[in-house]
Amino acid sequence: MTHELPSTDPSYIELRSRQFLVDESCTVAGELLAAQVRTRHQHLADFTALHIFVVTLRCEHSCHYCQVSRRSQNTLKYDMSHETALDAVDLAFRSPIPNIKIEFQGGEPLLNFPLLESIVLESEERNKVVGKNLAFVIATNLAMIDDRILDFCRSHSILLSTSLDGPRDLHNANRPRPGHNSYELAVDGIRRAREVLGQDRISALMTTTEKSLTRVRDIVDEYVTQGFDRIFLRPLAPYGFALKTKSYQSYNTSRWLEFYREGIDYIIDLNRKGTDFTEFYAQVILRKMLTSEDPRYVDLMSPSGIGLAAVVYNYDGYVYASDEGRMLAESGDFQFRLGRIPDNSYDEIFSSPRLLEPLVESFAYSAPMCNDCAFEPYCGADPVHHWGFHKDYVGRKPESDFCKRNMELCRLLITKMEEDPFAKRLFWKWANRE
Repeated sequence: MTHELPSTDPSYIELRSRQFLVDESCTVAGELLAAQVRTRHQHLADFTALHIFVVTLRCEHSCHYCQVSRRSQNTLKYDMSHETALDAVDLAFRSPIPNIKIEFQGGEPLLNFPLLESIVLESEERNKVVGKNLAFVIATNLAMIDDRILDFCRSHSILLSTSLDGPRDLHNANRPRPGHNSYELAVDGIRRAREVLGQDRISALMTTTEKSLTRVRDIVDEYVTQGFDRIFLRPLAPYGFALKTKSYQSYNTSRWLEFYREGIDYIIDLNRKGTDFTEFYAQVILRKMLTSEDPRYVDLMSPSGIGLAAVVYNYDGYVYASDEGRMLAESGDFQFRLGRIPDNSYDEIFSSPRLLEPLVESFAYSAPMCNDCAFEPYCGADPVHHWGFHKDYVGRKPESDFCKRNMELCRLLITKMEEDPFAKRLFWKWANRE
């Protein structure tokens, strides 16, 4: 590949007018593109915004696709200690970014709610001095939610994020628990949370399992029925317990893409008929494609968002570059473990070679095959994914599920905009919606 196009080629003038190529007669275009690049990467100076606290590995669900090694709800040794929590708060407030979000995960974080309360109160007290824009999120299955927890969330402006995999039969099959009532508890918890916190203070995520593949319309309909205005048609992540139970191998990327294509067609038709509804994965790519802003979605950042956009404080004090890095560690691979608190300082953790090396390798501009890919500006880098499969931060692109999935999504979205004027208008709206 010579990266050359003769000026006599019919495509030359069109590509130059659209700033896809620059020659000696184009001085303004280069300056405009440089400004766009600066805008897109201005966030690199301010890291890390998302601080994930794994306050316990205990959980009363036994989901087959679980991405961590869950523990019995009575196994207290898998709870984060108060001392570790305070040390983690210290590190979080060292972050130079003015906006900090603390997210509580597990396991089921509500099984260690007293510690969660302490972290919120301690963070708010420290923030009186530093004055950051502080936010909290609890990722919960809602099975343990009660009036006291909801009152605390309301008093401290805490957002809730839950799991909703689809209609009752599908959700309960994907997320078994004693009583076989995961769906009932989730739906009732969503209702109660909205009554106390407000309609927009709870969000939901689904995970695509083998059982989901023929049910995308049912899944979308369930989200509409439950009053949500968006969905993330999320593939199963290849980490942790999902690999041990072979859940990840139950379908391949091609089959998930079929599921996604049917889902995006259905969502477009819903909007065409008057239902305002967004698909999150498409929205992220479209914002990168149609605006100069980077939505800072960790899995689609270049350089990668590990450490820069998010960091994880595990229950045992170990710090990981991302949630996926923690999940990988649950399978015995500690490549993205950055250190341990309080043994390692902030500088030691965030200048660890286990963070800096994958970040250097994750500039897609210069990665082999990425630098020749038409979709590179709309994609990102996922060194954790590629390390998990290939033991290499860049990965073997022809064999990469990550590349195949995102390239096909870009092609799909561009084709929709070319062929359907309504989809084009809809996608522009998604790209400019927060």
